[in-house]
Amino acid sequence: MIEGKTKSGFAFELDENRMDDMEMIDILAKVQDGDPVACSKFIDKLLGTEGKKALYDHLRTEDGRVPIKALFDAVGEILASSGDNGKK
Repeated sequence: MIEGKTKSGFAFELDENRMDDMEMIDILAKVQDGDPVACSKFIDKLLGTEGKKALYDHLRTEDGRVPIKALFDAVGEILASSGDNGKK
């Protein structure tokens, strides 16, 4: 299990098996090709439906928006932690 916390304070827990999934690579390729919908699918695949909702709620502003930059920063931190074998 990979556990960590982003700089903004979002605590996450990932099953390392989620990272060993070719479908995630396929989705990531679509993200890099500029498909904005693929980003949402990637986060769902990475964190699961409940984890994605929790991250969105954590980042949500007072006016109800989930800022894209804050979301990308958080996902980047989560991926960096998983790449470092952030096991605890």
